[in-house]
Amino acid sequence: MRSPSAPVDPGFDVVVLGAGLNSLNLTIAFHAQYGMRCTTVVRTPVAMNERTVTTDLVTLGADASDEDLRDALIDLAAQRPAGRPALLLTNADSLIELIDRFRADLEPHYLLAQVDAQLLSRLADKAEFAEICDELGIDTVPTVIVDFSRAGEPDWNGHEELPWSYPVVGKAANTAEYHHVDFPGKKKVFFLESAEEQRALVRSLREAGFTGRFLFQELIEGDDTAQRSITAYRSSRGRVTLLCAAQVLLGEHTPEALGRPAAMVTGDFPSLTAAAERFLDHVDYVGFANFDVKVDPRTGRECFFEINPRIGRNNYYVTAAGEPVARHVVEDRVHGRDIAQVRVTRPILYTILPLRLVLSYVRDPALREHVRGVARRGLRNPFRYRPEGLWMRAYSVVSGLNFVRKYRAVYPRPTDTGF
Repeated sequence: MRSPSAPVDPGFDVVVLGAGLNSLNLTIAFHAQYGMRCTTVVRTPVAMNERTVTTDLVTLGADASDEDLRDALIDLAAQRPAGRPALLLTNADSLIELIDRFRADLEPHYLLAQVDAQLLSRLADKAEFAEICDELGIDTVPTVIVDFSRAGEPDWNGHEELPWSYPVVGKAANTAEYHHVDFPGKKKVFFLESAEEQRALVRSLREAGFTGRFLFQELIEGDDTAQRSITAYRSSRGRVTLLCAAQVLLGEHTPEALGRPAAMVTGDFPSLTAAAERFLDHVDYVGFANFDVKVDPRTGRECFFEINPRIGRNNYYVTAAGEPVARHVVEDRVHGRDIAQVRVTRPILYTILPLRLVLSYVRDPALREHVRGVARRGLRNPFRYRPEGLWMRAYSVVSGLNFVRKYRAVYPRPTDTGF
């Protein structure tokens, strides 16, 4: 039974497209700041979105087309009083593209806070991202780009030897393109231990009909604690108003979720936030952004891997550290004004995992003690957001136990590479 909730009317509406933790963390942010319930539109319902006090759910069915989603959003808008503003947000790459594709249909009804199609296409490509970073003097990981649209050409580099020793990392330049390709052994990120594995992957991609660009990268060693996450907001008037960075402690390790942070500790990372701000200003970015970074333990070099043109699945770490992410987009798009820049540095531990599991994967004794201390003062789990009911608290326990089983199966102990 859900705890009763008396939603507040802030004078505007928020519609979130997509299911799961991606949208739950967003609706929590608006509930925490404004006391309001959002509306979440999904194809397939997810229990956490059905049970939360932070949103009302609109379910369209697994077979709903992109056009059905567009029409549902327009139908929702027609139910609002004339002149009432509404934000439309999402936290999934494919849905960011959907909103942009139907921008002309949706903008008369919704306030949007995302980049246009041209910049979206540039930033969604990890190879393009690396080129921009190089222009700005921001370090990135050494990369070989294989363009599968040229696979039939005589000078195609897909058969060439890579310039580094193995293991190497492989991943698609554009996750939205890769989403539509299927083949045995498909993963989000590949850890390739030999030239034979790399050649086999190239063959699989060709046979599956993949025509995008695929990246092969030098492996930067370091377990999950070498990773960093940066969340930012840049307004439609060109001001970066939000910057927050966190050290990843443990990420997910199942093939479909590899690389997603599951536990992070926030803090002061001035060089990272400064580089992120420089990048966003350079490309004239609009909206929320999330950067993935890895620190080379051999040199301390901060290598930027990619930008996600959205707030990021685990954005609750920002709100939990004391700065409501919702405030930035509301002030910008609803009220039409910029607020003073906030750099969030307060240490909190964000985790969707049991604390004991997280600590068992932190090998550095000093970091482990730091995490213990932060956890005593500020441990935050979105499934334990205070206004939620008993179901969500029970879910946090069951989910935590399931994670323990998963890690035992796929990543039983930390490694020097994080693979």
